[in-house]
Amino acid sequence: MVQTPSGGAGDGAAAAGTGLMSIGAVLNVLREEFPEVTISKIRFLEAEGLIEPQRTPSGYRKFSPGDVERLGHVLRMQRDHYLPLKVIREHLEALERGEAPQLPVLGRQRDGEATGTGQEFPAEAPTAARIGRGGLLEAAGVDERVLAEWESYGLLAPVGDGVYDAEAVTLAGLITELGRFGIEPRHLRAMKAAADREAGLVDQVVAPLKRHRNPQTRVHAEARAKELAGLTVKLHAALVQAALGIRLP
Repeated sequence: MVQTPSGGAGDGAAAAGTGLMSIGAVLNVLREEFPEVTISKIRFLEAEGLIEPQRTPSGYRKFSPGDVERLGHVLRMQRDHYLPLKVIREHLEALERGEAPQLPVLGRQRDGEATGTGQEFPAEAPTAARIGRGGLLEAAGVDERVLAEWESYGLLAPVGDGVYDAEAVTLAGLITELGRFGIEPRHLRAMKAAADREAGLVDQVVAPLKRHRNPQTRVHAEARAKELAGLTVKLHAALVQAALGIRLP
């Protein structure tokens, strides 16, 4: 299970004498390791049954330290293992039953390489997780019509014949969550265009490192890209908050 930081911003929002935390306090704790996480993401994971925070008589969520650990564990399995939520839920349920299940591994292949040998690459090699169309439909809980609509607006796209980057599962969850607020896929085209521009800017910065002959320098390029991506996400969130004239927890 993930270990949450002691102290920090969450302590001030914990309910006195109970150790329970507000969703804003949980967000502050998680962002130390997962800078891209949002309140909507936490609510979505709750709606999907991954966590069950307590509720006050007024309906406010209150999270225990165990809830925060579980959230971190879920986010880490998404980030590090590219696992669909259904698989993560089954894995956590097995742990709760006292079992010691192995994390399943999605099919992997090298980016941009086709060996034709059927050889499986070791987990340590640079790889990209993939998920089939059927697996994406099941993980996202949508049908072909909905997925086709998302694709028509450029929000999701296969990387091969019926195969998607596993990050598509996260994207599908966020699109679904926004839909619950009446935000339709057609409304998200501007966000997709902005994300593409931001990605292009990051790629422009790290491109010289990617082309370097030294393998260690190329590895450094990936780390630099992740760092820059995290900063652009934070800047984007701050700009949206400023435009709305609100201060989010």
